[in-house]
Amino acid sequence: MASSKVGSIGEYIREQRTRAKISLRQLADVSGISNPYLSQIERGLRKPSAEILQQIAKGLRISAEALYVQAGILEDREADTDVQAAVRADLVLTERQKQVLLDIYASFLKENEASGVLGAELDVPAETAVPQEAGPEQAGPERKERKRSDDAGQQPS
Repeated sequence: MASSKVGSIGEYIREQRTRAKISLRQLADVSGISNPYLSQIERGLRKPSAEILQQIAKGLRISAEALYVQAGILEDREADTDVQAAVRADLVLTERQKQVLLDIYASFLKENEASGVLGAELDVPAETAVPQEAGPEQAGPERKERKRSDDAGQQPS
């Protein structure tokens, strides 16, 4: 089973490198890992250490955590939402930017949970739940739009 993990991490790295449109040589340069060693990792011949994975992640501008999960160093988090996965997979954002976005997202989830978020009754994860009642700030713009359209339909007497 360990050899399949080694192969899968190599395949995953190659896939991420291809998506980022980075050559093996370019990745070697930015990550500080030799080209032959990277090639062996991608072909599943070598198992990279956590430090090497971190350097590769930095070179690919992806989450080191994602590589650790692929390599079997960390267990995948079940509660990861689509939003969190998308942020982690983004190739344009830096690791710092990703972490800031994830922190902000987590704070919004906690705020919604504290203010009574509907979700448990519908068997919906808290991350995707909706507020129980629409407050005036949520109903306001729609109400104003309807009123204006009603007024527009009336002819002056």
